[in-house]
Amino acid sequence: MVEVVPIHFPEGTAIAVTVRLPKTTLLAVTTDHGYIMCGALDVGLLNERLAAREILAGRAVGVKTIQELLDAPLESVTTTAEQKGITAGMTGRDAVVKML
Repeated sequence: MVEVVPIHFPEGTAIAVTVRLPKTTLLAVTTDHGYIMCGALDVGLLNERLAAREILAGRAVGVKTIQELLDAPLESVTTTAEQKGITAGMTGRDAVVKML
């Protein structure tokens, strides 16, 4: 099952995506500029093999819901995210607001 829900912030609207797969759930919150995602996101791949794309993204681990993804500290972020002031340890919610 795939669930897509808007999340409204004073700065704008992000889209929450939940994809329920056998034995796992993929979680992402996306804006027009970047996204945060659950532990399935490979930040190393984005920084190394896909560096030319300058992807603005962050990863939180151990989250099982969109609310947890927003509340959790980011475990890692892309180089492009760092350049925009998004850092590891920042909550997912704060990172999304910076991406709006």
